[in-house]
Amino acid sequence: MEYYNYLKSLHLIFVITWFAGLFYIVRLFVYQIEAADKPSPEKEILQKQYKIMTYRLWYIITWPSAVLASIFAYWMLFFTDLGQAWLQMPWMHVKLGFVFALYLYHGKCQQIFNQLQNDQVKYSTNFMRLWNEGATIILFAVVFLVILKSAVNWIYGVAGIFAFSILIMLGFKFYKKIREKKSNH
Repeated sequence: MEYYNYLKSLHLIFVITWFAGLFYIVRLFVYQIEAADKPSPEKEILQKQYKIMTYRLWYIITWPSAVLASIFAYWMLFFTDLGQAWLQMPWMHVKLGFVFALYLYHGKCQQIFNQLQNDQVKYSTNFMRLWNEGATIILFAVVFLVILKSAVNWIYGVAGIFAFSILIMLGFKFYKKIREKKSNH
């Protein structure tokens, strides 16, 4: 059991750093997209700096964290008795579904990262701000599943995060209107 707890601790550490990377990378995407609208030479200076920052975050923190979190999860699930037991439980199947969704989210972030590194701006800052909520929803769902260990009760937590996300979007729209009013004065 002590061996399992070491694996679990390492898994959690790398899950946290993985999510930190995913949350921050999308914020940097917003800044990169905003920089594309700046006049020269500010545009080029900012774009160069954001490319360096996103590259370091993505390849020094986010990707290694994703890989290490996955390795420790795999080790826990397939090489420990407790992990084998959890694989039989319905809540774990739902959790693994959300983990798969997280990999898809990560993959889409990789695609956006590649585009921005090549100065291709295909998304608006509003899209990126909403996109950032995707990782939050997955995080809430997984945490509720792991804590409640129920394939059904997690729905209440996810419903709550959707409601919270709607409030965030409304707050964002309100903030955007205030910002636009200030810039027009």
